[in-house]
Amino acid sequence: AGRAKRLLLSQLFQPLNLQAGGEAGGDGRAGEPTCRSQRLMLQGGLIHPSSPGCYYYMPPTVRAMEKLIRVMDEEMQAVGGQKLNMPSLSSAELWRGSGRWDRMGPELFRLADRHGKDYCLGPTHEEAVTELVAAQSNLSYKQLPLRLYQVTRKFRDEPKPRFGLLRSREFYMKDMYTFDASEEAARQTYGLVCDAYCSLFNRLGLPFVKVRAATGSIGGTMSHEFQLPADVGEDRLVLCPNGHFAANVETLNGEQMSCPTCGEKLTQTRGIEVGHTFYLGTKYSSVSNAVFYSPENKPQLAEMGCYGLGVTRILAASIEVLSTEDSIRWPSLIAPYQLCFIPPKRGSKEEEEGATLLEQVYDDLAKALPHLAGDSVLDDRTQLTIGKRLKDANKLGYPYVVIAGKRVCEDPPVFEVWNQNASKVLFLTKEGVIELLSKVQVP
Repeated sequence: AGRAKRLLLSQLFQPLNLQAGGEAGGDGRAGEPTCRSQRLMLQGGLIHPSSPGCYYYMPPTVRAMEKLIRVMDEEMQAVGGQKLNMPSLSSAELWRGSGRWDRMGPELFRLADRHGKDYCLGPTHEEAVTELVAAQSNLSYKQLPLRLYQVTRKFRDEPKPRFGLLRSREFYMKDMYTFDASEEAARQTYGLVCDAYCSLFNRLGLPFVKVRAATGSIGGTMSHEFQLPADVGEDRLVLCPNGHFAANVETLNGEQMSCPTCGEKLTQTRGIEVGHTFYLGTKYSSVSNAVFYSPENKPQLAEMGCYGLGVTRILAASIEVLSTEDSIRWPSLIAPYQLCFIPPKRGSKEEEEGATLLEQVYDDLAKALPHLAGDSVLDDRTQLTIGKRLKDANKLGYPYVVIAGKRVCEDPPVFEVWNQNASKVLFLTKEGVIELLSKVQVP
């Protein structure tokens, strides 16, 4: 049983519809605009529509999501984050206390239990986490800063859900809430978490901008958004071409057309918001009386910040900005599978020898690089030509494709290896393949 069980493409629950050219791929209700990521995710069998703004996430998507969450965990734990999990059901009392039960209006999914008590499905958890910290009756300044985060399903009753996972009613978010002993300490935390977000987007290779933002329904006195510039984005941004200034248009008073630092004309672009940070001060801690005891043993209100990353939105937005019109490109770190193996076509002269040699590479690779063992798929649809399967692999965006082609019968056997993200083709022996893939990182 030393051999990893090979993962066969024909058995993957990923219903491909790669032939559906410009069609929405089964989810374009008449006249509904779709965007590149939504179309590619539907065609690639990555999501399946349920009700408006709700999707089934298929197994490859869940793999990508779990990898992305592991990268987020690394970044959050590097800034002292502790992971917890809060209930999705939140009592109306809690939300009435902060005033958001009314202020959030129809965006809140509301429900009543059998005893007639009102609840909402949490779109975010400021009230809940503050209540939790307030319940710790003898919190000392020595226990601060507290940096608590979770990755959970959130709910928002969008009036017009659209663009697949970019604007849905049920989505995953990483949300962090911080509690500090002073405004100065809270602002230091703010800088640290913003840096962690920058580090995350840099590791994913995403072209992000950090912009000044409005505080909206969450409140507080300082806020930034992390935006991926994209035509389909719903936010309008202005950027200084020299990088001194970047803001969401909604924060500008009147017609600010030039950079406050260098006077250059600001350029306009659209963006997809993938992260948002807020310095909250005591807005929530004063409502729940979330206090800690100072060195003089006096109760003081904690200074708070909150920080969100859209998990499912980052997945869709990265496909949106990295992909071509008909081929998915993933941030290589979080591709669902790193490798696709393509054996020879059934009935070809390389068939028997090639298939055996390729399976040998698959197994040797799993032994030599155990972290890639679960990251390899074998495209066993040998009734199709190699070219057809390579085209599908290209559309699905595997970072590496290993093919047993014409040269597999040479001595030693030579495999054709496509490095999709660098658009390079290499011809390598088995040892060469393992050497090349030893550099691949998986979170």
